[in-house]
Amino acid sequence: MIGSVAGIDERHDDATDDLQQQIAEALTSSNRTAAAAESLTGGNVSAGLSAIEGASDWFVGGVIAYAAEVKYDLLGVDRGPVINALTARQMATGVARLLHADFAVATTGVGGPGPQEDRPEGTVFIAVASPTGCTDREYSFGGDPSSIIEQATHQALRDLAAAVADSVVPTG
Repeated sequence: MIGSVAGIDERHDDATDDLQQQIAEALTSSNRTAAAAESLTGGNVSAGLSAIEGASDWFVGGVIAYAAEVKYDLLGVDRGPVINALTARQMATGVARLLHADFAVATTGVGGPGPQEDRPEGTVFIAVASPTGCTDREYSFGGDPSSIIEQATHQALRDLAAAVADSVVPTG
């Protein structure tokens, strides 16, 4: 589970378990899939998703696009600044297309220390692509880089869970 992922603290609480269970049940019951595209979180969202029991039924994979060139060349992000809502949206839709996923979550931001692209540390953009469209949100997290990554990882899972819950109608 998320507590054992590098860079994430050892906290493993009922809220995390519930969140992971919600994602797994909704995707499994609807026969849908999910993927992740990560910059700031460096694979932690994918690790959290793949740690969920039964993930092989619905988690198709992830892309760690830490370098801007990977975002541009692999995920189809427009050239230019990469710490913004448009980049997060293009990362989410790009990985969904690339991996043929029904849902995709993407993270980009500034872990720190210090600002980047004129944005303060702790600025994070998370986008979720779904069969009904793509949404994004901007967050401002505090703390050191590890704490910012942890908060962004948990928020990305929350945003994915919310999108799945809003979009999935179980089959059967």
